[in-house]
Amino acid sequence: MNSEIKNCQNCKKDFVVEPDDFAFYEKMKVPPPTWCPECRAQRRLAFRDYRVLYKRKDDHDGKEIFSIFPSDSPFKVYERDYWWSDNWDAMQYGRNYDFSKPFFEQLKQLALDVPQPSRTVWSLENSDYSTGANNLKNCYLTFLATQCEDCMYSADINQVKSSMDVTQADSSESCYDSFQLVKCYETFYSSHCENCVDVWFSKNLQGCNNCFGCVNLLSKSYYIFNKQYTKEEYAKKIKEFHTGSYHSVEDIKAQALQLFSKNIVRCTFGKHNSDVLGEYIDNSKNVQQSYYVRNGENCKYVQRLFTPTSKDCYDVTNWGENIELVYETANCGTDSSRIKFCYRVYIGAHDCEYSMQCSGCSYIFGCVGLQKKQYCILNKQYTKEEYEELVPKIKKHMDDMPYVDVKGRVYKYGEFLPAELCPFSYNETTAQEFFALTKEEALKNGYRWKDREERGYMPSVQLAGLPDDIADVTDSILKEIIGCAHGGTCNDDCTIAYKITPAELRFYKQMNIPLPRLCHNCRHAERIKERRSMKLYARTCAKCGKDIKTSYAPDRSEIVYCESCYQQEVV
Repeated sequence: MNSEIKNCQNCKKDFVVEPDDFAFYEKMKVPPPTWCPECRAQRRLAFRDYRVLYKRKDDHDGKEIFSIFPSDSPFKVYERDYWWSDNWDAMQYGRNYDFSKPFFEQLKQLALDVPQPSRTVWSLENSDYSTGANNLKNCYLTFLATQCEDCMYSADINQVKSSMDVTQADSSESCYDSFQLVKCYETFYSSHCENCVDVWFSKNLQGCNNCFGCVNLLSKSYYIFNKQYTKEEYAKKIKEFHTGSYHSVEDIKAQALQLFSKNIVRCTFGKHNSDVLGEYIDNSKNVQQSYYVRNGENCKYVQRLFTPTSKDCYDVTNWGENIELVYETANCGTDSSRIKFCYRVYIGAHDCEYSMQCSGCSYIFGCVGLQKKQYCILNKQYTKEEYEELVPKIKKHMDDMPYVDVKGRVYKYGEFLPAELCPFSYNETTAQEFFALTKEEALKNGYRWKDREERGYMPSVQLAGLPDDIADVTDSILKEIIGCAHGGTCNDDCTIAYKITPAELRFYKQMNIPLPRLCHNCRHAERIKERRSMKLYARTCAKCGKDIKTSYAPDRSEIVYCESCYQQEVV
């Protein structure tokens, strides 16, 4: 089959369906998509809550619980442990399929009737202020984290200890205000570093130690602003930089940024790959137009499959962990296969379609909240023969009586879940970080929006009243409410004010780091500016002239090299 140009029914831009795409759709027995890859990714990302936690009442017993759903959410919520228990059964909400109504109207009503788990957590010890978390100890406001200890204000981290304000980090310890770290120790104010020790204000370092304000170094020691020093010279010179002073830190950041701007950047960030195209792809083979994938094979248009492995998947967002033959699905993982158009279907699931929050199920269609069930439609039990007879009729009905959303977009069989079924407000999801919308735009597209809650904080100390040097900070700061420098004027869910916790102050003192001037939400927003975009652009290598694809737009000032030229240049 030849390539075919289609027009996206969402953004109205043309996109191409390639012959290998058609082959995959035929294998999965689904029609080709009607939305372009970018719009499909945005739609799925809106089904991933991110860095949001509320206190609300449990709809089962009225007790106060932590939840990813606010009290005004239209969804019913049970405390996580009770939701997973045998004390209730989602099958009690089962119903007959109604051929007089569009399928998605029926699925939406079922989703509103069946309680949702308050949050996704396992094995927390003194880490209540977390979600999307597994095996945490002594963590606070830590999200999408696994096997972490003594961490605060961090997200997308795995096996990280004694760190604060880090995002997208793996197997690291005693780090601060950094992005994209792998196997790093005592790394501060840095990004895209791997196997580094005692590194400050640096970028794109591998196998380095005792480096300060450096960029694009490989296996180097005792460098300051990319200049080599002896061990003795380095120890003497480094004392000139007062990292305990806020104003000194800001000056060092500016100096490092000036150095970064004069240096080259690699077109895409990844390693140990064969035939891949995308950002943050590692140890993968034939993964195309994808983002943040580890150990993927034969995948396309997938994002954030950070847990190995993922094989033969298209349009899957979040998780992974031994999944295969999954299409147009969000948050799928752990030994699951042949999953289509689902949200949070996982742990040994297979042959599931249009289902939400189901675990260990097989041969289900349009179900919500089921565990270890087979041959169910809208949470009603059928025999194998009845199921196999009814599902084709429902698919035909979806085509004959399609759902039409608030924007006039048509949802037949083969479309992912409409925005109206999304459990979260758009600005509380990962979609807002990658595809930012205004409130008006989100509502126009059928999403909900969560307005900032007035917290009523009255700062007891303004920034001018904070000590510049951490050495001058006393325990009295623990009683103060500090006004955030943004003061709520940004679009980063600024908390307006914040407090310093005892554990936080001990960390700053131990690491000789000044008090922050921004709330944790604004600090996160500043940190992820280091994150590379999902979108790829056509450019040419600034050295050899080769055509390349990169997340750096053509109008940006960076000097972009192809991978080969970059590796030759890095010292």
